[in-house]
Amino acid sequence: VQLVESGGGLVETGGSLRLSCAATGHAFSTYVLGWFRQAPGKEREFVAAISWNGGSTYYADSVKGRGTITRDNAKNTVYLQMNSLKPEDTANYYCAARESYFIRYEAREFDYWGQGTQVTVSS
Repeated sequence: VQLVESGGGLVETGGSLRLSCAATGHAFSTYVLGWFRQAPGKEREFVAAISWNGGSTYYADSVKGRGTITRDNAKNTVYLQMNSLKPEDTANYYCAARESYFIRYEAREFDYWGQGTQVTVSS
């Protein structure tokens, strides 16, 4: 499975971005998908995850109410809509896939990773 993120960029505080992650691989619809982020000097942290059919979603407290993760299995794509962005949201955002029906939040539980897309929120 290969994952390619897009949609990052520079945005002002309070703005919005929609990140996309396109995947190759015929088993996409069976994977748990997640978004993580890593700021300079910090560990990679969980942002959001979605179950294989989109029926369940989970969010880090830091983005709850501002982020929405969705997936389109027909397009092999997962999205992360981020609203009311803050400077502390500045990070490299990674898409990840887990070969399981069970959602986990730890980065080590995910099997495939994209290269990341940079999000910078100016104050």
